Amino acid sequence: MAIADLEASVSKPIAITLGDAAGIGPEVVLKTLLNDPQPRHPWVLVGSLWSLQRSAEALRLPMPKIEEISAMRNVNAPISILQPTATEAPKDFSLGRVQAACGGLAVRSIELAATACIAGEAAAMVTAPIHKEAIHAAGYVDDIGHQEILARLAGVNQTATMLMTPGLKVVHLSTHKSLAEAVKFVRRDTVLGKLRLMHDTLIQWGMAQPRIALAALNPHGGEGGLLGKEEVEELTPAVAEAVALGIDVTGPVPADSVFNRAIGGEFDVVLALYHDQGHIAIKVHNFHQSITATLGIPFVRTSVDHGTAFDIAGKGLADPTGLAAAIRAAEAIAQGRLT
Repeated sequence: MAIADLEASVSKPIAITLGDAAGIGPEVVLKTLLNDPQPRHPWVLVGSLWSLQRSAEALRLPMPKIEEISAMRNVNAPISILQPTATEAPKDFSLGRVQAACGGLAVRSIELAATACIAGEAAAMVTAPIHKEAIHAAGYVDDIGHQEILARLAGVNQTATMLMTPGLKVVHLSTHKSLAEAVKFVRRDTVLGKLRLMHDTLIQWGMAQPRIALAALNPHGGEGGLLGKEEVEELTPAVAEAVALGIDVTGPVPADSVFNRAIGGEFDVVLALYHDQGHIAIKVHNFHQSITATLGIPFVRTSVDHGTAFDIAGKGLADPTGLAAAIRAAEAIAQGRLT
């Protein structure tokens, strides 16, 4: 990234969506605002002000000074809020419950923030958690989660989720698939495409030559085909082709050791082959500081790595550590200095 581009990215705001209003998203945003009232970038909250006010009332916390704006380009204050349509709370709103109105509000907020990023009006976006049942209840039946919504808005076909926590980074070959479907997705071309996406994106984000490890699918890496054919037929050929393209990738490495080797510093990032293979490793290693980033879209998006936690919404128990980490990561990636 050129120096002029870096300077421009610093001056642009970070868009922070509030997530599902019935969950802990507004709470962790509110706590983050109170902990860091003078952000390095301007912060533009994207969502409804009433959701923050409800959280402040429930938690008996003060509301920070927030300037209401009508467009991302109108930012003049350290902390602003850009509200989508329907700025009043639904009459039947309650914390900790699936509500179609909250699902619809969450998706419209994501769309508003992403559109600003695509237009170059924001340096990056950071997302608080949404609830899949709520967005489906609102009629967004094809949008399983953030990744699918952002891919739709950006018009891209290939994306990937990267989980990050201090000492470990994991990209997923697939996420929102059943285990049976995820196994069917382990194919040479798919794996090679994901390795190329990882390599190119991480270089763009600041890594000079990413050292990638590919996790095996079967126990002990398949034992030469005795415990499964995917390593022999799909994964090893994908690695060979990636190496021929100049990608620094090792594997397939048995999944019971690859993450420990990465934590030890041997690899910069691991490509996991299905949702829980990577998520379990990240969350056992350091759950509270874990965050996600989306690869394959033409702007920077990071997120907390926890859900809406309806069971504790409004009780003051939500930990804002992940959101603060996601904001720091978004700033670093936007400036091309991810390490």
